[in-house]
Order: sequence, then C-alpha cells, then structure tokens
Amino acid sequence: MKYLLHIDTSGDGGCVAIACDGKLVCETVNTEARNHAASINTMIDAMVEQAGITLNDLSAVVVCNGPGSYTGLRISLATAKGLCYALDIPLILDNKLTLLGYQAFAKYGGEYNFYIPRLLAREKEYFIAVFDSIFTETVPAQHILSSEFDDLIAEKDKICLIVAEKDDESHQKYAEKAHVDTNVNIDLNLWCLYAFEEFKCNSCVNLSTAEPFYLKQVYTHK
Repeated sequence: MKYLLHIDTSGDGGCVAIACDGKLVCETVNTEARNHAASINTMIDAMVEQAGITLNDLSAVVVCNGPGSYTGLRISLATAKGLCYALDIPLILDNKLTLLGYQAFAKYGGEYNFYIPRLLAREKEYFIAVFDSIFTETVPAQHILSSEFDDLIAEKDKICLIVAEKDDESHQKYAEKAHVDTNVNIDLNLWCLYAFEEFKCNSCVNLSTAEPFYLKQVYTHK
C-alpha cells in the first residue's frame, strides 16, 4: 500500500489529508484564516495518527503549490521539502488550476471543447489555464489581464469556464459564450486519485530546485 500525504495551504484555510493507493483515508481542515505556520505540523501529526500509520509509512508528499497566498505557498512547500528530505521520499507538486480543470473534465467529460479555470489574482487580473476536450493542456498556467482573457477565448467555442461564484463579471459577461461552473474548491477524492496516477508515473520534482507556482511578481510597498 502506498500512502500519500496531501497538503494545501494556498488559501486562507489549510487542508491536510492522507490517501492510500489513490483513495482518501482522512482529512482535516483549518478554517482559521492564515494560521498555516502554527497549525500545519499539528495537522500532519493528527492525520498520520488517524490513518494508523507513521511518517515512515509515507511514500510521497503532494502539495497544491499555487497559485495562491505567497506565505501559504512557502509554508506548505517548506514543510513538504523537510519531510521529503528526512524520509527520502519524492515530492509531487500540483497546480490548483490543473486540479480545478480536471474536476470539471471528470464531471463533463468531452462535452466541452475547452476547460478554462480562472482565479482572481487582483482586480482585472487573473490566473488561467486552458485544457482541451481530452484534457490536454493547450495554454499553460499563467497570469493575465482581463483584456488578454477576452482575446484568449474570442475564437473558442463550447467552453466550460470555472470561476468563483462571487466572480459576477464572468457570469454576466460570458454567460452566452460559455457554461460557467462555480466549483473552485478542490475535490480531495479526485485530487487523491489524480496524484496517485502522477506517483505511479514518477511525476515528481527536484527537491533542491522546486519553487511555488506564484505565476505573478510580488508587489512590495515602502
């Protein structure tokens, strides 16, 4: 049996889960906003105990590596790297845009020609990726402006657009152009399955060079 530890601190809340051979075993969620540094190791210990295993039983660590909070991404990746170095196990990094696109593809199959997850970066700025009807990535994850997004989808048809429910602009502007799916929460069961397939294909990263998927530059203020 292969146990994989899943970590997601890319948003306000944090999530830690353990899967066995691609099936979710247990999960815990921290709803206290931006409290990742104080809670992540406690959450991992609790999930290992609940799964009835030890850290030495882990076969890999999987991280939702962005896009998202700069601090949150650094915390999850640093924690994962430490575990992987100490336990001599591989690290798998997943992009949230890919996971959201995969969820929509799993739901609708080949019903749409394009699956486009879009997350708000800042006002009029977005993180996007584009997948085709067989879930091949045709536009890699990137940070774009609203005007660039309009150009991106101008000549595309049968689009499934995955956006947050609060993204009113998308609902109003693209309602006739695309089917709008508002599920932007990671489905842990599907993530566990997806990551296990990556594990079997040895889709791991180099521990020494792995970095968060920021996708945009850091803005600093004096």
